[in-house]
Amino acid sequence: MRKLFGTDGIRAVAGVAPLDKRTVFAVGVALARTLGARPSVVMGMDTRESGPWIAATLATGLREGGATVANAGILTTPAIAFLARKHGFSAGVVISASHNPWQDNGIKIFGGDGYKLPDEVELGIEAEIEKQILRSAQDDNTAGDALPDVNESFRAEYVQFLLDAVPGISLDNRKVVIDCANGAASSVAPQLFESLHGTVEVTHASPNGRNINENCGALHPEIVAAEVKVRGASMGFTFDGDADRALFADEHGNVVNGDAVMLACARDLHARGELAGDLVVATTMSNMGLEAAFKRSGIAMLRAPVGDKYVLEEMRRSGASLGGEQSGHILFPAKATTGDGLLTALLVLDVVHRSGKTLGELIADLKNFPQVILNVKVREKIPLDSLPSVVETIAAAEHELRDSGRVVIRYSGTEALARVMIEAESEEAMRRHAEAIAGAIRAEIGVLAV
Repeated sequence: MRKLFGTDGIRAVAGVAPLDKRTVFAVGVALARTLGARPSVVMGMDTRESGPWIAATLATGLREGGATVANAGILTTPAIAFLARKHGFSAGVVISASHNPWQDNGIKIFGGDGYKLPDEVELGIEAEIEKQILRSAQDDNTAGDALPDVNESFRAEYVQFLLDAVPGISLDNRKVVIDCANGAASSVAPQLFESLHGTVEVTHASPNGRNINENCGALHPEIVAAEVKVRGASMGFTFDGDADRALFADEHGNVVNGDAVMLACARDLHARGELAGDLVVATTMSNMGLEAAFKRSGIAMLRAPVGDKYVLEEMRRSGASLGGEQSGHILFPAKATTGDGLLTALLVLDVVHRSGKTLGELIADLKNFPQVILNVKVREKIPLDSLPSVVETIAAAEHELRDSGRVVIRYSGTEALARVMIEAESEEAMRRHAEAIAGAIRAEIGVLAV
């Protein structure tokens, strides 16, 4: 079982293990030694104030392990995956905690093929990290050297890749609002969208190291939705801190989540004969209403565990050409190796452009079951099936909702949270069972109030 890597790399409070300097240095050494002879690594980061020292410390460890390091500066996660693959780097590394608050940070690693590392490879790196920490237990000399100069051409290459991926893309003189979450998208999105023949109004693109995701971005899609209404725009896009996912607002100022994006894109691909197997891979969190809408369109839906890497694994097994998460990670393997919020935004724009319809019109028949997700802060992530009161409460909910809803309880892969998701035809039953299960978890392993 992995100890350091979650569903999306290593993530913690910056400066606290496993993101203390000793461990970050060890991660660099371990990764370099795992990559084989004379490895090369391209590195980028989001806008958190801890990014530079973590990147410098990691780069020092990488060089200690025999790797060369190229610096892409502040750039999105999918951009690093693209650059790793294009230039034949042994790996790509992103210093980011995605949607987490500014105090957190993380280390995401892509292989030279541009894909996230399999679990078994992460386990091997963890074993090497432990060895390196033991070797350096008496050595505090893990301070980071200066990073190499930023290669400014990397950003231009990525922007060109996005434009080439959706040829002929145009805003058709529409007005759109873009919320960059004060994150990595701030370095790319304005340049990208302002070339598309429309009016682009950019918000939350002034990062200061501490305002990433703060009342903005994909964590708060209602912000861009409100801006669409106020500014009379046709559509809104909003990204998370490292821009590997995107959410939207339609022309009426309604939030459009990843489920709705998958529906619009799947129908478009299906109509053009490009939806492999007439199949889409979603996750356990996707709404039952999406499944019903797909069925009406002759499209089947598979569910994978939460985490875009697990969605991609199921897509590769099933041969699916589209998959994603309700949270906005959407995967187009014919276009890119990982979820890319900017690419998703361009592809949604392209569907709207070719259809002659608005985004709201494309998804008007999607009727979601009432759904609630409650997050419970936990002291530790012990197996839920070992907690009798939790098991009993879940069983009661599943029994009552067996024909009219779903119960999904899981731990977050990136935070100390248990997520309680209930979906049901009856909103009263949904909320009652969600509160009961959350209360049982809180009583057993919840964080005690101070």
